[in-house]
Amino acid sequence: MTTERPFWSLVYTRNKWEESARGHLEQQGFEVFLPRIRKTVRHAGRRRERIEPMFPRYLFVHLDPGVEDWSPIRSTVGVTTLVRFGREPGIVPAEIVDGLRARADEHGIIGSDDPGDFEAGQNVRIVEGPFEGYQAIIQAKLARERVDILLALVGQYVTARVRAADLAAQ
Repeated sequence: MTTERPFWSLVYTRNKWEESARGHLEQQGFEVFLPRIRKTVRHAGRRRERIEPMFPRYLFVHLDPGVEDWSPIRSTVGVTTLVRFGREPGIVPAEIVDGLRARADEHGIIGSDDPGDFEAGQNVRIVEGPFEGYQAIIQAKLARERVDILLALVGQYVTARVRAADLAAQ
């Protein structure tokens, strides 16, 4: 083992079994973090909000190399395996998990589709739509979950109107 201190690792779950796996691992005494996001989806012509795992089929588990027996993790309901590199569990830098936890509410939910969460001048990342992956700056909040953003394209800023649900804070 490369570390003697507790560390975070990843658990790979069955499809759509993240919540169940989390509950069963917590019952066994493991500290688990399942970051989730709000997502607006269209179904039968209507928009609905769903809460989904931020990383589908993965959750974080805090392991102590000197205390915990990890073998029960693999046989936990909903779990496929502990992510490993060779015989050793993969280590996730604590800064990554700490950063996600700091952005999450008490239910592990990160972010919101509410444009009230964004302020003019705030840096955001576009997470859905034709400009997915681009960085932008909030220009103004509008009614009905929409915001105006400044988007840097071909060397100049262009104003675009997008759904707040398509943005994530930086």
